[in-house]
Amino acid sequence: MRLHVSHTTEYTYNEPVGYALQQLRLMPKDSTGQRVLSWTTDISGGNKEVSYTDQHRNHVELVSFDQTLEKVTITCKGEIESTLADGVVGKHIGLAPLWYFLRSTSLTKPGPSLKKLAKDFEKSELDDIGRFHAIMAEILNQVPYEIGKTDAATTAEEALSSGNGVCQDHAHILLSVARLLGRPARYVSGYLMLQDRINQDASHAWAEVFFDAIGWIGFDVSNGICPDEKYIRVATGLDYNEAAPISGLRYGTAEETMVVNLKVEQ
Repeated sequence: MRLHVSHTTEYTYNEPVGYALQQLRLMPKDSTGQRVLSWTTDISGGNKEVSYTDQHRNHVELVSFDQTLEKVTITCKGEIESTLADGVVGKHIGLAPLWYFLRSTSLTKPGPSLKKLAKDFEKSELDDIGRFHAIMAEILNQVPYEIGKTDAATTAEEALSSGNGVCQDHAHILLSVARLLGRPARYVSGYLMLQDRINQDASHAWAEVFFDAIGWIGFDVSNGICPDEKYIRVATGLDYNEAAPISGLRYGTAEETMVVNLKVEQ
Protein backbone atom coordinates (compact mmCIF):
# COMPACT_ATOMS: atom_id res chain seq x y z
CA MET A 1 0.00 0.00 0.00
CA ARG A 2 1.26 3.48 -0.87
CA LEU A 3 0.29 6.19 1.60
CA HIS A 4 0.53 9.93 1.02
CA VAL A 5 1.01 12.21 4.03
CA SER A 6 0.35 15.95 4.19
CA HIS A 7 1.07 17.39 7.64
CA THR A 8 0.99 21.10 8.51
CA THR A 9 1.64 22.59 11.95
CA GLU A 10 1.02 26.33 12.32
CA TYR A 11 2.15 28.41 15.29
CA THR A 12 0.84 31.94 15.83
CA TYR A 13 1.88 34.38 18.56
CA ASN A 14 0.35 37.59 19.87
CA GLU A 15 3.78 39.25 19.68
CA PRO A 16 7.20 38.43 18.19
CA VAL A 17 9.00 35.57 19.93
CA GLY A 18 12.34 36.50 21.50
CA TYR A 19 13.91 33.09 20.83
CA ALA A 20 12.63 29.64 19.94
CA LEU A 21 14.23 26.36 18.92
CA GLN A 22 12.14 23.38 17.85
CA GLN A 23 13.17 19.75 17.49
CA LEU A 24 11.29 18.01 14.66
CA ARG A 25 10.77 14.25 14.41
CA LEU A 26 8.38 14.24 11.48
CA MET A 27 10.10 12.22 8.77
CA PRO A 28 9.27 8.48 8.77
CA LYS A 29 12.18 6.06 8.80
CA ASP A 30 12.85 3.08 6.59
CA SER A 31 12.16 -0.02 8.62
CA THR A 32 10.59 -3.47 8.41
CA GLY A 33 7.31 -3.12 6.54
CA GLN A 34 7.78 0.43 5.28
CA ARG A 35 9.94 2.40 2.84
CA VAL A 36 10.13 6.17 2.43
CA LEU A 37 9.67 6.97 -1.27
CA SER A 38 9.76 10.76 -0.90
CA TRP A 39 9.66 13.34 1.89
CA THR A 40 10.01 17.12 2.19
CA THR A 41 9.85 19.44 5.18
CA ASP A 42 9.39 23.17 4.53
CA ILE A 43 9.61 25.93 7.14
CA SER A 44 7.95 29.32 6.78
CA GLY A 45 9.09 31.81 9.42
CA GLY A 46 11.99 29.66 10.61
CA ASN A 47 15.33 28.19 9.58
CA LYS A 48 16.67 24.64 9.56
CA GLU A 49 19.86 24.78 11.62
CA VAL A 50 21.01 21.13 11.58
CA SER A 51 19.70 17.61 11.04
CA TYR A 52 20.93 14.33 12.50
CA THR A 53 19.97 10.75 13.37
CA ASP A 54 19.51 10.08 17.10
CA GLN A 55 20.15 6.91 19.14
CA HIS A 56 16.78 5.47 18.04
CA ARG A 57 17.45 6.04 14.33
CA ASN A 58 14.94 8.91 14.37
CA HIS A 59 15.50 11.64 11.79
CA VAL A 60 15.73 14.90 13.76
CA GLU A 61 15.81 18.50 12.50
CA LEU A 62 16.49 21.57 14.63
CA VAL A 63 14.58 24.67 13.58
CA SER A 64 15.02 28.22 14.87
CA PHE A 65 12.27 30.85 14.58
CA ASP A 66 12.72 34.29 13.03
CA GLN A 67 12.55 36.74 15.93
CA THR A 68 10.52 39.38 14.07
CA LEU A 69 7.71 37.06 12.95
CA GLU A 70 4.49 36.15 14.73
CA LYS A 71 3.64 33.09 12.61
CA VAL A 72 5.60 29.91 11.84
CA THR A 73 4.37 27.11 9.57
CA ILE A 74 5.94 23.66 9.29
CA THR A 75 4.74 21.70 6.25
CA CYS A 76 5.61 18.05 5.56
CA LYS A 77 4.67 16.01 2.53
CA GLY A 78 5.70 12.54 1.51
CA GLU A 79 4.88 9.12 0.15
CA ILE A 80 5.44 5.88 2.03
CA GLU A 81 5.23 2.30 0.81
CA SER A 82 3.77 0.21 3.62
CA THR A 83 3.54 -3.58 3.73
CA LEU A 84 3.36 -4.31 7.47
CA ALA A 85 0.58 -6.83 8.08
CA ASP A 86 0.84 -8.17 11.62
CA GLY A 87 2.64 -5.57 13.73
CA VAL A 88 5.95 -7.46 13.67
CA VAL A 89 8.87 -5.06 13.23
CA GLY A 90 11.44 -7.74 14.05
CA LYS A 91 15.01 -7.65 15.27
CA HIS A 92 16.43 -4.82 17.33
CA ILE A 93 18.68 -2.30 15.60
CA GLY A 94 19.95 1.12 16.62
CA LEU A 95 22.46 2.46 19.11
CA ALA A 96 20.28 2.11 22.21
CA PRO A 97 20.71 -1.40 23.74
CA LEU A 98 17.69 -3.51 24.66
CA TRP A 99 18.21 -3.02 28.41
CA TYR A 100 17.69 0.70 27.85
CA PHE A 101 14.02 -0.02 27.08
CA LEU A 102 13.49 -1.54 30.50
CA ARG A 103 14.04 1.87 32.10
CA SER A 104 11.19 3.76 33.70
CA THR A 105 10.68 7.46 32.98
CA SER A 106 8.79 10.30 34.63
CA LEU A 107 5.84 9.57 32.32
CA THR A 108 5.85 5.78 32.79
CA LYS A 109 6.90 5.43 36.44
CA PRO A 110 4.64 2.78 37.98
CA GLY A 111 2.43 3.52 40.97
CA PRO A 112 -0.14 1.33 42.77
CA SER A 113 -2.60 1.15 39.84
CA LEU A 114 0.02 0.13 37.30
CA LYS A 115 1.59 -2.39 39.66
CA LYS A 116 -1.81 -3.98 40.26
CA LEU A 117 -2.51 -4.21 36.52
CA ALA A 118 0.85 -5.86 35.92
CA LYS A 119 0.33 -8.28 38.80
CA ASP A 120 -3.05 -9.33 37.38
CA PHE A 121 -1.23 -10.63 34.29
CA GLU A 122 1.96 -11.84 35.95
CA LYS A 123 0.90 -15.49 36.02
CA SER A 124 -1.33 -15.55 32.96
CA GLU A 125 -1.91 -18.93 31.31
CA LEU A 126 -1.78 -17.28 27.90
CA ASP A 127 1.38 -17.35 25.79
CA ASP A 128 3.51 -14.20 25.83
CA ILE A 129 1.93 -12.51 22.82
CA GLY A 130 -1.57 -13.56 23.82
CA ARG A 131 -0.96 -12.08 27.25
CA PHE A 132 -0.17 -8.68 25.76
CA HIS A 133 -3.28 -8.77 23.60
CA ALA A 134 -5.22 -9.35 26.81
CA ILE A 135 -3.36 -6.51 28.55
CA MET A 136 -4.12 -4.24 25.62
CA ALA A 137 -7.84 -5.03 25.87
CA GLU A 138 -7.87 -4.50 29.65
CA ILE A 139 -6.16 -1.09 29.34
CA LEU A 140 -8.82 0.07 26.89
CA ASN A 141 -11.51 -1.32 29.18
CA GLN A 142 -10.18 0.64 32.15
CA VAL A 143 -9.19 3.75 30.17
CA PRO A 144 -11.69 4.41 27.34
CA TYR A 145 -10.44 6.75 24.63
CA GLU A 146 -11.55 10.28 25.51
CA ILE A 147 -9.99 13.53 24.35
CA GLY A 148 -9.63 16.65 26.46
CA LYS A 149 -9.03 14.92 29.80
CA THR A 150 -5.24 14.51 29.63
CA ASP A 151 -2.27 16.34 28.12
CA ALA A 152 1.36 15.74 27.18
CA ALA A 153 2.44 15.88 30.84
CA THR A 154 -0.07 13.30 32.11
CA THR A 155 1.65 10.21 33.49
CA ALA A 156 0.63 6.62 32.88
CA GLU A 157 -0.30 6.24 36.55
CA GLU A 158 -2.51 9.35 36.45
CA ALA A 159 -4.30 8.22 33.28
CA LEU A 160 -4.95 4.71 34.60
CA SER A 161 -6.12 5.97 37.99
CA SER A 162 -8.50 8.53 36.48
CA GLY A 163 -9.82 6.23 33.75
CA ASN A 164 -9.33 8.85 31.03
CA GLY A 165 -6.87 9.01 28.18
CA VAL A 166 -5.90 9.10 24.51
CA CYS A 167 -3.40 7.15 22.42
CA GLN A 168 -0.39 8.70 24.19
CA ASP A 169 -1.73 7.63 27.59
CA HIS A 170 -2.60 4.14 26.35
CA ALA A 171 0.94 3.70 25.02
CA HIS A 172 2.51 4.89 28.27
CA ILE A 173 0.38 2.50 30.33
CA LEU A 174 1.35 -0.46 28.15
CA LEU A 175 5.03 0.54 28.33
CA SER A 176 4.94 0.65 32.11
CA VAL A 177 3.18 -2.72 32.45
CA ALA A 178 5.49 -4.39 29.93
CA ARG A 179 8.58 -3.19 31.80
CA LEU A 180 7.14 -4.36 35.12
CA LEU A 181 6.76 -7.78 33.50
CA GLY A 182 10.40 -7.72 32.38
CA ARG A 183 9.81 -6.88 28.72
CA PRO A 184 11.69 -4.09 26.88
CA ALA A 185 9.11 -1.68 25.49
CA ARG A 186 9.21 1.54 23.48
CA TYR A 187 6.91 4.38 22.45
CA VAL A 188 6.09 4.95 18.77
CA SER A 189 4.83 8.16 17.21
CA GLY A 190 3.51 8.02 13.68
CA TYR A 191 0.66 8.35 11.25
CA LEU A 192 -2.47 6.27 10.71
CA MET A 193 -4.78 6.27 7.72
CA LEU A 194 -8.32 6.39 9.10
CA GLN A 195 -11.25 4.73 7.36
CA ASP A 196 -13.95 7.21 8.37
CA ARG A 197 -12.25 10.52 7.48
CA ILE A 198 -9.29 12.08 5.67
CA ASN A 199 -8.71 15.23 7.73
CA GLN A 200 -7.11 14.74 11.16
CA ASP A 201 -5.94 17.16 13.84
CA ALA A 202 -3.20 15.04 15.44
CA SER A 203 -0.75 12.26 14.68
CA HIS A 204 -1.00 8.85 16.35
CA ALA A 205 0.93 6.85 18.96
CA TRP A 206 1.25 3.23 20.04
CA ALA A 207 3.71 0.92 21.81
CA GLU A 208 6.10 -1.86 20.80
CA VAL A 209 7.17 -4.75 23.04
CA PHE A 210 10.24 -6.94 22.48
CA PHE A 211 9.93 -10.75 22.45
CA ASP A 212 13.11 -12.85 22.33
CA ALA A 213 12.00 -15.25 19.60
CA ILE A 214 10.39 -12.66 17.31
CA GLY A 215 11.67 -9.17 18.09
CA TRP A 216 9.60 -5.99 18.30
CA ILE A 217 5.82 -6.23 17.94
CA GLY A 218 3.49 -3.22 17.90
CA PHE A 219 0.33 -2.88 20.01
CA ASP A 220 -2.15 -0.06 19.39
CA VAL A 221 -4.28 0.00 22.54
CA SER A 222 -6.56 2.79 21.28
CA ASN A 223 -7.73 0.69 18.34
CA GLY A 224 -7.25 -2.72 19.94
CA ILE A 225 -5.05 -4.12 17.17
CA CYS A 226 -1.46 -4.68 16.12
CA PRO A 227 -0.41 -2.10 13.48
CA ASP A 228 -0.94 -3.04 9.85
CA GLU A 229 -0.21 -1.42 6.47
CA LYS A 230 -2.30 1.66 7.37
CA TYR A 231 0.30 2.68 9.97
CA ILE A 232 3.48 4.70 9.37
CA ARG A 233 6.25 4.55 11.99
CA VAL A 234 7.99 7.91 12.42
CA ALA A 235 9.90 8.00 15.72
CA THR A 236 10.55 5.73 18.68
CA GLY A 237 11.82 6.27 22.22
CA LEU A 238 11.40 5.46 25.90
CA ASP A 239 8.26 7.63 26.02
CA TYR A 240 6.57 10.59 24.36
CA ASN A 241 9.42 12.94 25.26
CA GLU A 242 11.92 10.94 23.19
CA ALA A 243 9.60 10.49 20.20
CA ALA A 244 7.50 13.67 20.16
CA PRO A 245 6.80 14.95 16.61
CA ILE A 246 7.67 18.51 17.68
CA SER A 247 9.26 19.66 20.92
CA GLY A 248 11.45 22.54 21.98
CA LEU A 249 11.78 25.73 23.95
CA ARG A 250 11.07 29.43 23.59
CA TYR A 251 11.84 32.57 25.55
CA GLY A 252 9.59 35.57 26.05
CA THR A 253 6.02 36.33 27.08
CA ALA A 254 4.29 35.67 23.76
CA GLU A 255 1.15 33.52 23.91
CA GLU A 256 1.19 30.58 21.51
CA THR A 257 -1.62 29.02 19.48
CA MET A 258 -1.02 25.81 17.53
CA VAL A 259 -3.17 24.33 14.75
CA VAL A 260 -2.45 20.95 13.12
CA ASN A 261 -3.83 19.81 9.78
CA LEU A 262 -3.06 16.24 8.78
CA LYS A 263 -4.10 14.04 5.88
CA VAL A 264 -3.09 10.40 5.34
CA GLU A 265 -4.46 8.93 2.12
CA GLN A 266 -3.88 5.90 -0.06
